[in-house]
Amino acid sequence: MALLLALSSCSGGSTEPTSAKRIVGFIGGVASDEPRATLAGRDVLARGGTAADAAVAVGFMLAATLPSRASLGAGGACLAYDPAVRGPGHGQPTAILFTPVPGAPGGLQNDRPAAVPMLARGLFLLDVRYGSGMAFEQLIAPAEQVARFGAPVSRALAADLAVVAGPLLGDPDARAIFGPALHEGDTLVQADLGATLDAIRASGVGSLYQGQLAQRFVAASALAGGAVTAANLHDALPQERDAIVLPSGHDQVAFLPPPADGGLAAAAAFHVLAAAPQDVAGAATAAASVVAYERANGGDPQALLAMSTPPAALPELPASTSFTVLDRHGDAVACALTMDNLFGTGRVASSTGIVLAATPDTRAAPLLAAAIAWNADRRAFRAAAAASGQSFAGLGAGIGIHNALSGSAPMPDPVPAPGRLNVIGCSDYLPGSPSSCGWATDPRGYGLAAGSTN
Repeated sequence: MALLLALSSCSGGSTEPTSAKRIVGFIGGVASDEPRATLAGRDVLARGGTAADAAVAVGFMLAATLPSRASLGAGGACLAYDPAVRGPGHGQPTAILFTPVPGAPGGLQNDRPAAVPMLARGLFLLDVRYGSGMAFEQLIAPAEQVARFGAPVSRALAADLAVVAGPLLGDPDARAIFGPALHEGDTLVQADLGATLDAIRASGVGSLYQGQLAQRFVAASALAGGAVTAANLHDALPQERDAIVLPSGHDQVAFLPPPADGGLAAAAAFHVLAAAPQDVAGAATAAASVVAYERANGGDPQALLAMSTPPAALPELPASTSFTVLDRHGDAVACALTMDNLFGTGRVASSTGIVLAATPDTRAAPLLAAAIAWNADRRAFRAAAAASGQSFAGLGAGIGIHNALSGSAPMPDPVPAPGRLNVIGCSDYLPGSPSSCGWATDPRGYGLAAGSTN
């Protein structure tokens, strides 16, 4: 896998779609926290792409439209389900982990330590394992166009800018992009980011981790006070791991495993709700306590879920964002992404347009929470949920997947604030009954759920 990711710099090609032909009828759906990202994913599904293809397009578009939570410097984790793919789980959902990795240690010349950019490598691995063969560079092209030529600031990004505009605009490179303080509907142009995405599209993901683009990023990150070395870039690789799996009647539910321990929190919440559906308070306590115990002591996730861990509160946790994707075949992806802080370090790697994520060494890790339910006998998808909301992300994903399995509505009652949920469900499974599928994003957020059932 390390060799594969290194050699990914050999890819490249046209930005034109493989085929302009659009699928007629059911294509699946996408739910995310940012409307343009959702539409980018839906467009890939309409051109015959898999859930993984669409997820790649969503992830790169978020890097352009929601860099406060998912810039190209971000990390994250995804669950992917395709029963035809033989991975660690042999037909069950598999976790792709590209959680934030520390760059160089802090110091006088490194006053805002940054994380290594993991998003591009994580999405590339997802595409290698679960993509349809649709050219990877074509999945990057929409984000490149948005960054290069500009697009209106979404309500989601405007809300994040309003929170941190003061300190963010203190960085000259950030101010050149986001200042004066942008509002919803203002045009956001990121020419340097567009050029970086163009280089990745033309030369492959590996160009960000070795070669001239990597050298430029190393130099720029040091100037931004968040040094990331060439060795950091070379050594930071995504991983593929077994998911945490719990039974649910005739179905099974997979959750992200540690270090994406929002999945562990979601599994603990789901376990409580399966026995007592109204006990949201008990689910919240279980979600927090099991993560606190695991972070302090480690341990096998399945064993921890069987234990009675002591009640514990989690510290203030970083922001994140999430999305879910379902294609027409019943393959699904659920992801959570993070900058380890809103706008990460608050600085931009000059000439690259990459907002630097904060190092995970100096703050509590975020809860990256996602779950997918499926039926092993029918080899069919049932539901997917992914959530954000600091310490409530795990609870949100647990409630979301539980309620999606319990009823026919795609969106359950809103999860406790500040949790935010993106969910997709098929009450009669897929393949099987496309008309039973629906998708929704949390009505209190600023996202979009879209697809096609006709």
